[in-house]
Amino acid sequence: MDVRALVFDVFGTVVDWRSGVAREARRLLGDRFDGNAFADAWRKRYAPSMDRVRSGELPWAPLDALHRTSLDELLAELGAGDVDGATRAELVLAWHRLDPWPDAVPGLIRLRRRHVLAPLSNGNVALIVDMAKRASLPWDVVLGAELVEHYKPDAEVYDSAPRLLALQPGEVLMVAAHVSDLAAARARGLRTAYVHRPAEFGGRVDPPATDPEADLSVSSLTELADRLGC
Repeated sequence: MDVRALVFDVFGTVVDWRSGVAREARRLLGDRFDGNAFADAWRKRYAPSMDRVRSGELPWAPLDALHRTSLDELLAELGAGDVDGATRAELVLAWHRLDPWPDAVPGLIRLRRRHVLAPLSNGNVALIVDMAKRASLPWDVVLGAELVEHYKPDAEVYDSAPRLLALQPGEVLMVAAHVSDLAAARARGLRTAYVHRPAEFGGRVDPPATDPEADLSVSSLTELADRLGC
């Protein structure tokens, strides 16, 4: 495909959010909760928290702030209101310390030889930068929700990528493991590549093996590099 830039969903597509959050929950909360179950319960509040911003119920807030609010709600629900503020703040930073999938960094390094690479994530800029530094993710620039104060799947997020990179929408390839994300990107004229990540939810939920509407469907970022000739 004649694309000049690749933009990426990050949570689940490039990094393994579930294992990282579970690891930090075990470190900070000990054996009070099962780490994986805690990560799953926290993640379930992710989309609803952004919906409250999108609907106007809440003013714009970066994802770190939404994560803190949803964490406070979760701890209260679990009867763990005694967890102190410092521990809560450190738990929010779990989302800054996620590990990449094994193929992610090698694939991104190859893709960067011929393309501009950027996250197009709901994560705030500080979160994405911290994650990139820790995980050696070779982004050329950070794009995403905070720059336009909208959360995906709002059109403003997808429109911002070609606009800020001075490209046509069809010159930008959105890469994601989530069909809904790709569908929203296609609606704004971006090309799309689906990455199959069956382990994202610990194997409990197997996403579709392909997105039939996507321009490309792959099982890894190294396979994507192969398909794009990188």
